[in-house]
This record gives sequence, structure tokens and C-alpha cells, in this order.
Amino acid sequence: MSQPHATRRFGLRSVIAAALTLGLAGCGTFQSHPPAPAKADNVDQIYRVGALDQLSIVVWRNPDLSSTITVRPDGRISLPLVENLVAAGRQPEELSREIEKALSKYIRDPVVTVLVNNFQGVTTEQIRIVGEAARPQAVPFRQNMTLLDVMIQVGGLTDFADGNGAVLVRGAEQGKQYSVRLKDLIKRGDISANVEVKPGDILIIPQSWF
Repeated sequence: MSQPHATRRFGLRSVIAAALTLGLAGCGTFQSHPPAPAKADNVDQIYRVGALDQLSIVVWRNPDLSSTITVRPDGRISLPLVENLVAAGRQPEELSREIEKALSKYIRDPVVTVLVNNFQGVTTEQIRIVGEAARPQAVPFRQNMTLLDVMIQVGGLTDFADGNGAVLVRGAEQGKQYSVRLKDLIKRGDISANVEVKPGDILIIPQSWF
């Protein structure tokens, strides 16, 4: 099994396990998980192209070969003279060099620049928010991203959310679970409840029973 597929399956198992834990916890905000650390100790994150990213591909002195395209769901792209090139998972500079290599069969010394216009990112590095968020979704990770940034993107909590009962599942730490205080952060403005997130984190927000 390839590493990306294994990671995705592991992430799904983590979500299910965390959801079961929250379900068993029942109707309160009691948490048996340690609080999430304020700092995530992220190394500088180099962006990798993901499916559905929009790319501007510029071939110097060859405008007829330049184009703006969207990465297909299978992670591949097709360009004039180049078909079915794998883009997902590669850094823009790596993809530039790969396109240059492919074009060198047809033109002399091609110079290619790849610019990312609309970011989605690699699936395994997205932050997933499920449960009682206003707009549950997966959002692209960005450098120095925090829990507050994530909640702004999903529109905050629903009226039925048990915000202080939320759990952060950290895929980078083999699915370790942390408690987070979303209600304190969003409803009460307690900035001490804000923590940094990591690529691949899953945020599960349960429903309040009271």
C-alpha cells in the first residue's frame, strides 16, 4: 500500500475512533484528553500542489504553450505537447522542471514557471473540520495557521455545538487526541484557548446535549 493511501485510511480510522470516544462521553464537556499544545512546532511548510489547484503555467517565449489549468481530481494535468503529467504532491518548482523535461523533446531549452492561483493543497495535509461547525469542510493548511484561523474559515460554531468538548486528532502524531476549548475561544474571546494546528489535523466538534 502506498504511503498516501495508508495515511488517508489511517486518518479515517482516527476520525471514527475519536467520534466514538465523543459519543461515549455523552452529554458534557468533560475531556479525558490532554489540552492541545499552544505551539505545533511546524517546520517551514513548502507547498505541494493538490488536486483541483488552479495553476498558471508560463513557458518563456512560448505563449502558445502557456496556459492556466486546473489539476484534475486524479492529480494529473495535460498541456499542449504534454499529456497526463502527475502534478499533485509536487512542489511548484519540481513540476516546472518536469514540464521543462517533457517539452525539451519539442523545443530547445524550455524555461517553465508554475504559479499556484487557487490553493487546495495535498489532501493529506488539509485540515478537516467535522461535526457542529457552521460549514464543515477541509481547508488548506498554511504556515502559522491557528485554531482561530480554522474556525473563521468554517464560519464558527452552530448553536448546538459543544465547543469545549471538541477534540483535535493529530495525524502527524499517529492520531493522538487533544482537547480544545472552542467555546472559550469564539464565544468568550479567551485567546489563551487559541493553539497552532498542523498539516493533517482533524477537528471534531460534538453536539451539546444540554
